[in-house]
Amino acid sequence: MQPESIIISGIVKPGHQVASGLAEDSPYEEGTIAMQLPHFQKLGLDLSGYFLGTLNIDIAPHKFKVLNPQFTFPLVKWHPNYPAETFSFSSCQVIVKDIEYQSLIYYPHPETKIGHFQDDAILEAIAPPITKIKYGDAVELRVNGLKIAIV
Repeated sequence: MQPESIIISGIVKPGHQVASGLAEDSPYEEGTIAMQLPHFQKLGLDLSGYFLGTLNIDIAPHKFKVLNPQFTFPLVKWHPNYPAETFSFSSCQVIVKDIEYQSLIYYPHPETKIGHFQDDAILEAIAPPITKIKYGDAVELRVNGLKIAIV
């Protein structure tokens, strides 16, 4: 059995940049998080205080598995031209230079996702704006081991 609070070290890595809307070749008019935000809000999860993108945290050689997320929203139709997707979220804390930021693990279920897949050593976190964070920075992530397994 996993302990309730697990702290795992990781490195901030570049992602596909479609979540934030910064990708030049993105098929989406805005970032995916901005487009998904009103749908999640209607389902009871308010992301308005967070940066509308994800932090991609590489925890290799470890991997993760979503066990019992706080929120799961099945088959959210967030874009008119693409199939619905299932999303799960679990509370976490991103720790940067000894400062903890209340955050969420963002998990688009791969079985319903149409593209931009992540390696299973990359945890995507939605966090409040964090100044001066950059690719290659070492961070820690505190997760609930009953919700997210680290293997």
